Amino acid sequence: MAQVTLKGNPFNTSGSLPAVGSDIPAFTLVKADLDEINQADIVGQKTVFNIFPSIDTPTCAASVRAFNAKASQAKGAKVLCVSQDLPFAAARFCAAEGLRDVITASAFRNPEFGKTFGVTLVDGPLKGLLSRSVIVADAEGKVLYTQLVPEISDEPDYEAALKAL
Repeated sequence: MAQVTLKGNPFNTSGSLPAVGSDIPAFTLVKADLDEINQADIVGQKTVFNIFPSIDTPTCAASVRAFNAKASQAKGAKVLCVSQDLPFAAARFCAAEGLRDVITASAFRNPEFGKTFGVTLVDGPLKGLLSRSVIVADAEGKVLYTQLVPEISDEPDYEAALKAL
């Protein structure tokens, strides 16, 4: 179990992020078109998991915009923007913003994603949502980098994540 804060108030997550050097855990998420994406779909490409509570908050929206802008510069990499939001909300946001270089992925059908990756908030006002974090995996599905953002309202370290690619 790890701890993060929201406006300085401490809250706990369901576990710890996958260890650097380990394999990305098995997962299944739902894309905007309602098709599923899983770990087999990312093998062969470096992948950034941009994990956050909800696209409908300013910091989460900013992280999706920032990774979209930076993803186009990272050749051969995918960015999965993962939350508990319904696929429709994420698709609406990306369409309205003109974002095409990220893949939105919802854990709404598979809440075990958050538990497996150690990012489900287990207490506080955001209980049940995913904590802001970043995981970078290489083309073979090995974890290269992780960041559990200590303060949920802060943006992740984009440069460190992209440097890990």
